[in-house]
Amino acid sequence: MRAVLVTILLASSLQGAWSQTCSMTAANGSYGVVDILSGAADDTTTTFSINCTGTANQTVRLCVELSPGQTNAAGNRRLASGSERLVHELYSNATRTTIWGSWGLATTAYGLYPIGTTYDLGLGSSGSANATLTVYGRVFSNQTTSGPGSYTWTMTTAPAAAYDYRTAAACPTGSRQATSSGSTWTATINANCNVSATNVNFGSVGVLASNADSTGSVTVQCTDATPYNIGLGAGTGSGATVASRKMTSGIRTVTYSLYSDTGRTTVWGNTIGTNTASGTGTGLDQAYTVYARAPAQTTPAPGTYTDTIVVTVTY
Repeated sequence: MRAVLVTILLASSLQGAWSQTCSMTAANGSYGVVDILSGAADDTTTTFSINCTGTANQTVRLCVELSPGQTNAAGNRRLASGSERLVHELYSNATRTTIWGSWGLATTAYGLYPIGTTYDLGLGSSGSANATLTVYGRVFSNQTTSGPGSYTWTMTTAPAAAYDYRTAAACPTGSRQATSSGSTWTATINANCNVSATNVNFGSVGVLASNADSTGSVTVQCTDATPYNIGLGAGTGSGATVASRKMTSGIRTVTYSLYSDTGRTTVWGNTIGTNTASGTGTGLDQAYTVYARAPAQTTPAPGTYTDTIVVTVTY
């Protein structure tokens, strides 16, 4: 009976001394295709897992960290595509108000945001448990000048955590460390263009005995370094061409033309390389003036004369 009792006591002593061990998976994330010209923020999420074993019914306190990662500057994590940059950040809450930083315990310190996330994991009666944590990513708004490309950002050994059995000590604390293999985040910006236009209005005109001139505008926003061409269609008037467009009122017409120059000598059409306007995107709005002229002609009956021109941006 004494031998049995000693064996039981030894087993109990070994169980009490069972140290905890924790491991972590990577937190890879993807923003997919980012509509950079919208100027809006782009959000995504990813998850990673924590697994701990140790003494039954103990609680492990994990001080979980995300490092600043590569190409860090200006206080923000950044995605890179060659020399291009796309600023993003990682957060610990869904409203994206708390940046998930690092104290520098188990991975590289994030000096501007030296605060990680505290997570207490109860091991239960089995002496083991796991948890899934969510990382909330955001590509910042108003980055329209970031050009097309495949963007990548990495952080080595993170997520990471310093950990130990929970005591009264708040994070940062913990004598043990767990690291992951590192994490990669990606985003893609495709070449893209937006276009808008203002109307050409000749106003109220009496007898068309001389030229009637007016202007409108076309505004193009294309991704940075993206070449483009702007074409103006012939319009909806029967028999119209780009050289001789027609505003109509019923069966009656007024002939007019659209030009790309203030002297109104270069007809603006829709044949690339011949009569379109061209440019290279900057990510910002680029405005072009449309010069209109209704030449002297036989004046039709009074009425409201209209035409619709399709603006086509090829890139």
